[in-house]
Amino acid sequence: MPGIDFEKSLAQRTAIRSHMDAIGRKILVMSGKGGVGKTTVTVNLASKLAALGYKVGILDTDLHGPNVANMLGVEHQSLESFGPDHVIKPILVHPGLVMAGIDTAMENPGDPIVWRGPMKTAVINELLARVDWGPLDFLFFDTPPGTGDEQITLCRSVPELTGAIIVTTAQEVALLDSRRSIAFCRKMGIAILGVVENMSGLRCPCCGTDIPLFGVGGGEKMAAATGTPFLGRIPLEVSLREAGDTGEDYGKQHSDSPSAQSFTRIAVLLSQAMTCSGVQGSSHHA
Repeated sequence: MPGIDFEKSLAQRTAIRSHMDAIGRKILVMSGKGGVGKTTVTVNLASKLAALGYKVGILDTDLHGPNVANMLGVEHQSLESFGPDHVIKPILVHPGLVMAGIDTAMENPGDPIVWRGPMKTAVINELLARVDWGPLDFLFFDTPPGTGDEQITLCRSVPELTGAIIVTTAQEVALLDSRRSIAFCRKMGIAILGVVENMSGLRCPCCGTDIPLFGVGGGEKMAAATGTPFLGRIPLEVSLREAGDTGEDYGKQHSDSPSAQSFTRIAVLLSQAMTCSGVQGSSHHA
C-alpha cells in the first residue's frame, strides 16, 4: 500500500512495547475541562510516590500547553538522544523521578505547537518509541483537557494502561466535562482508578477559614453517581500555586500543609492498589 512504511511502523511498535514492558503501572491523568489543575495533581502525586521510594516517570503529552517541566523546575534542561537509534533518556528531576515532554525537545519551548491530529499522533508515538525510561514502578501520562487525539493515541498505543485518574473541581461546568472523561474511559475499555477533586475549598492564609471558592464535594458526589472510586480532595492553597510557578517540590517543602497531606493519602492509595493487584515494576517498597 503506497504511503505507509510498514517496516518503520513495525519497528516503532516494537520499540514502544520494549519500553512499556519495563513499567509496572501506566496511568492516564485526564480532565474534561481545562484549568482544573490536572498537571498540578500529576506532578505532586508523582513526586510523592518518588518520596515513598518508587521509581516514577511523567510523559507530558499536552503538546499545545506543556507545563510539567516548569512545575518540576527542569524547564531549562533538554532531552538528548544517543546511539544509532536516537534513543532518548528522560530528564532526571531528582532521585526516583524522571520526565519527558515535547517542550524539553524544542529549541525554543516558548514557540506554539501548530499541529493537526495526524502530526500529534505521530509525535506522541515517536516519544513512546524513543524515550527509554528503564524500569519504572509508575509512569503518568499528563494529557490535555478533553477526549481527543492525545488520549486516543495513548489508549491505542498503550492498550495495557493500568487506568485513568480523573481530575475535576467541584463546580458543575467542570463536573459536566469530567463525566465525559469517565464515559470516554468506559468506551475505550480503560479502568478508572478514581476521581480527584482539586481546588476543593480555599484555605485563607490569614485566618485559616475554608472558603468554598469552586465549591466542595461535587467531585465526590459525581464519583458516587457514576460508580467511580473517589480518591480525595485537594484544597486550594497559595503555597501550592507558588510551588507550581517556581518548580519547587511542594510535598517536601510544605509537608504539613493540608494539600501535601492529601497528596500523600492519594499516593498511598495508589501504592496500596499496586501491591494488591500484584503489579510489579522495577522495585517494590512496602
